[in-house]
Amino acid sequence: MRLIVQPATAALAGRYRPPGDKSVSHRAAILGGLARGETEIQGFLDSADTRATLGAMQQLGALVEQSGDVIRIRGGSLRPPPKPLDLGNSGTGMRLLAGALAGHPDLRGARIELVGDESLSRRPMARIIEPLARMGANIGSRDGHAPLLIEPAALAGRRHVLKVASAQVKSAILLAGLFAEGDTVVVEPGVSRDHTERMLPAFGVTVHDGSPGVAVHHGQLLHGTRIEVPGDLSSAAFVLAAGLLVEGSGVELEGVGLNPSRSGVVDIVRAMGANIRIAVDETQGGEPLGRLGGESGSLAGIDIAPELVPLAIDEFPLIMALAAAAEGVTRIRGASELRVKESDRIAVMCRELARLGVAVEECHDGAIITGGRVRGGSVDSHGDHRVAMSLAVLALVAEGPVSIDNAEWIRTSYPGFVDDLRALGAEMVWE
Repeated sequence: MRLIVQPATAALAGRYRPPGDKSVSHRAAILGGLARGETEIQGFLDSADTRATLGAMQQLGALVEQSGDVIRIRGGSLRPPPKPLDLGNSGTGMRLLAGALAGHPDLRGARIELVGDESLSRRPMARIIEPLARMGANIGSRDGHAPLLIEPAALAGRRHVLKVASAQVKSAILLAGLFAEGDTVVVEPGVSRDHTERMLPAFGVTVHDGSPGVAVHHGQLLHGTRIEVPGDLSSAAFVLAAGLLVEGSGVELEGVGLNPSRSGVVDIVRAMGANIRIAVDETQGGEPLGRLGGESGSLAGIDIAPELVPLAIDEFPLIMALAAAAEGVTRIRGASELRVKESDRIAVMCRELARLGVAVEECHDGAIITGGRVRGGSVDSHGDHRVAMSLAVLALVAEGPVSIDNAEWIRTSYPGFVDDLRALGAEMVWE
């Protein structure tokens, strides 16, 4: 489908509560299916990606009831699924499930296949296969890519030193460590998202988080609990960015997850000169929760510190869009991980920004973007939901309408994106 976005002719304004955090929803579904007893998940994100993970847990034997955004899962006893587990476009679902299933005692002797769509089948899985194999996991693949064939086996805990900080790799290893003999330790070269370590204690699992890394001890049982999913900062960032770009605008966002391992996008945009207010209200299930507010104003290009990249890795398409509208030059380095997301986000964003008249230079691990005027025109998401939403936000300050092809991928993570922007005053229509 094509999304047509008109340049904003009036200020955007309103209060907004973002949908549930996708990363937290994935983890709650998986841990709820592994845990004994009932787990209640409040605020679960209903998207294509999270439904794929929840469906996989059902096929593995978990009982699932849903009422609105409340999910109840009764787990603790898994069985081999009757057919391959289809994770659709969800890299988080596939990687975390591979770790959770690799040594699960209920499934030893079974053969479990994890499959995905064309996009997911291009994403690298060797990064989880290799450390899991060192623990004794039997995981076959297509040259390091999905489909994955898992034969659950007895695992041995060990110390892993990652070359690249990655929340998905870390989480896969920690979940495998729950069913391994001995302790499992993950040491990263930098900070990555810590949702898994924050959530495990709610299920009764003791996690050591400190020097020399994050560790779980063997023999711990997971017990059902109650999880409240915070609003997704990644989704909220698109609405916030629209308010920052469109002249005269002001938006207020409530119930937003403010996990410091996710805050890079706020830090980066503030460094560009954005007027953003933050208030932490409370903590629910280990995740800080609060409010964000922002008003429009001029943005300036900056050099983005490489250490901020892991803290904003999912938001870089949006950051690149903001850089296109800012005054001056923005330099992004140390972001090669963007090349192995739903698309090669460096190449795709550089190509599509250029189609809108933006001066951009692609680098092997980032980009150099000279901001200023943005023309209208036709662009393509290349099957990437965050690319589509980033281009839609930028289109609000373009000189003419912007047509975004393959924009239906937005629904994999943020089904209400268009409706939420319309409610604030943006003019967007599906074609």
